[in-house]
Parts: sequence; C-alpha cells; structure tokens
Amino acid sequence: MKRIAFLNSRGDVGQTTLIYHLAHMLVDQGHRVLLLDLDPQSGLTAMCLTEERIEELWSDPRSEGRTIYDAVRPLVAATGDIRTPHVEELREGLALVPGDVGLYAFEETLSQAWIRAVDGDAYAFRALSAFHRIITMAAEQHRPDVILLDVGRGFGANSRAALLAADFVVTPLAPDLYSLQGLHSAGLTLFNWRYDWKVRLDRNPEPEFDLPLGQLKPLGYIVMQAVMRLSKPVESYEKWVGRIPSVFHRSVLRDEPPASLHEDPWCLGIMRHYQSLMPLAQDARKPMFHLKPADGAIGAHMEAVLRCREEFERLSSSILARADELSSQAP
Repeated sequence: MKRIAFLNSRGDVGQTTLIYHLAHMLVDQGHRVLLLDLDPQSGLTAMCLTEERIEELWSDPRSEGRTIYDAVRPLVAATGDIRTPHVEELREGLALVPGDVGLYAFEETLSQAWIRAVDGDAYAFRALSAFHRIITMAAEQHRPDVILLDVGRGFGANSRAALLAADFVVTPLAPDLYSLQGLHSAGLTLFNWRYDWKVRLDRNPEPEFDLPLGQLKPLGYIVMQAVMRLSKPVESYEKWVGRIPSVFHRSVLRDEPPASLHEDPWCLGIMRHYQSLMPLAQDARKPMFHLKPADGAIGAHMEAVLRCREEFERLSSSILARADELSSQAP
C-alpha cells in the first residue's frame, strides 16, 4: 500500500483535478484507491460528490466521523481522540474520506501540538498523528492499493500533518515564476519538517503509540501546462519549463540536475490542458477520459478524450513505477 500526497505552494495549478483523474485511471487499471481530502477548501470532495450529498454530510447532526473534520473534532475540542472516519464509496474500487471546510479549525490545534511535542506532551503526539491514524482506519475499511492525499496549498500545520502521514510527495508545477519560487521554499520546508519530526519522535512518551515515520520522500514533479495567454507567449512557457529540473534537484533533492527536463527521471509527466473537455466532464460528473459521444464528446472532442486517456495511463504507470523503485531502495 502506497500513501502519496500531492502538494504545491501556490494553488491554481490543477492539483485537485489531477488527483481526481489519477484515482479513476488507477481504478481503471485494476487498483483499489482511497482518496483523502485534506484541503479545507474541499475541492476534491466537490468533484466526487453531488452538492446534495455534501450538504447531507456536513449537516449530519450526529457528527460522528462523517467528514475528515468530524473525525478530528474531539482533538480540536480537547475532549478525546479521533473518531473512526466515514469512507464514502464512489465506485467499485474507489472511495473517499470527505473533506470539510471546518478543517481550518484544526490548524491551531496542530500548531500548538508541534510546539508542545518538543516537551514530550502525549496529547500533542495524538494530534500530530491524527491524519496518519485516520488513514490507517480508513484503509482497514477499504483495503486500497494506493492512497492519494489532496493537501491544501502552502506550508501550514494541516499540510505538515498530512505530509507526515504520507510515504511520498508529488509536486504539481505550473511553468511560471511563482511555482518555481514556491519550489525553493518547499525544498527547505520539507527538509526542516523531516528533521524536526525526528527530533520529536525521540521525545514521544508512549513508545507503543502509532506515529508516522515522517519520511516525506519526494516522488517527483508533474508539469501542468497552464493556458497561454496573449501576454505569455510560448517562449515564456519554454523558459520556465527549462528551469524546473534545476530548481527541483537543487532545492528538493539537493543534488545536481540533469541536462534537460526530458532526461530527468524525477519528471513524472507533462500534462496538457483539456479546456474543451472539462465542461463536458463536469456536466457528466465523470473523468474526461470516460466521456462518450452521448456526453457531447464527438469529432475533435473524442480525439482529445483518447489523448487524455493515454496521458493519464502513462502518468499513473510512471507514478507507481517510481514509487516501487524508491521503496526498494535502502532508506
């Protein structure tokens, strides 16, 4: 079982759409997949569920683990430990632990816990390991081969706790200055979190307690092809794409970069924009590569559907192969 988190510092690069499509492609390829929406904006939940179902989950008067926030609510209120999470079945082989805008309230709890864990505070370790333990509980229900975590943008306490619970971190990047600057920060932040968590693990007062290892292993990056506006010609796109390997290797891996993007094994894929397909997919409530002529995918649209399927087949295979390769290497 592989836990793979997706994180970018700036947002608006198509991360949630990417995860949604990857999940469906992995299921198409025969894998069981569990999704966790750990972004308080809950975009992945909105893609997976109808508005009526989300309202039902968010307004459930029982509040007994219907969303990710309900599962951590006792920690926020300091009244107890996590609840068993609700796992929403989406299709055969695919399930979701729904997100919740209330998760913003967990940020302060996690921030304080990070400080208190240095002094060996047992409650702090329960809070910091909450996502890790929720994932374990949800996995016992769904029995996935792959777990995909949608992590909110930036480097807040929620993101840190989510990444500590993951085996690998994938970074979706837009070819622009903002993504590359964010990548500089991501490299330093991940390094510090990894080191700081090891310090805290040594001060855990309950040796038998289930805590994440917090390895935060980089799995690679995905280049998301942003829409080219008139003010940003192809030359600008090529300039930023060409700089990605250097920044990723020096900031995240701390080694020397390859000569080009196409020679970099850490580049998991380059994904194009399928602008014309997204409205059809949203109306049909299905992945773009599942669109049929009955959904309006005819002519050039159908050709785009086939290209989209091929790209996601390559990307999903690349991600799993890379994870297997890194898992086999000595720590």
